[in-house]
Amino acid sequence: MRILFDQGTPAPLRYELPGHHVTTAHEMGWAQLNNGELLLQAESRFDLLITTDQDLRHQQNLSGRRLAILVLPTTAWPLISQRANEVAVAVHSMKPGAFRQLQFAD
Repeated sequence: MRILFDQGTPAPLRYELPGHHVTTAHEMGWAQLNNGELLLQAESRFDLLITTDQDLRHQQNLSGRRLAILVLPTTAWPLISQRANEVAVAVHSMKPGAFRQLQFAD
């Protein structure tokens, strides 16, 4: 799967997703794009966007998109790294156009 990490997604998470091709928005030169522009660019080149933008679903029209979107509950790598298996399971379950917002239970 071709995965794009949005700005807030910790880059070390890529090492917890073996077998996937992971690129960051920064590596693509897309760090300054707003969410709408980022979604348009990502749609044609990636299968999944992983973001930490909790409001994305309310700010953008996501209906009819091929791009799957996974929202992480935090930008904190120490917390995400403890839940990397949960993230990996979510990534493997994503289908085209799907939207999922993870919540990490205490």
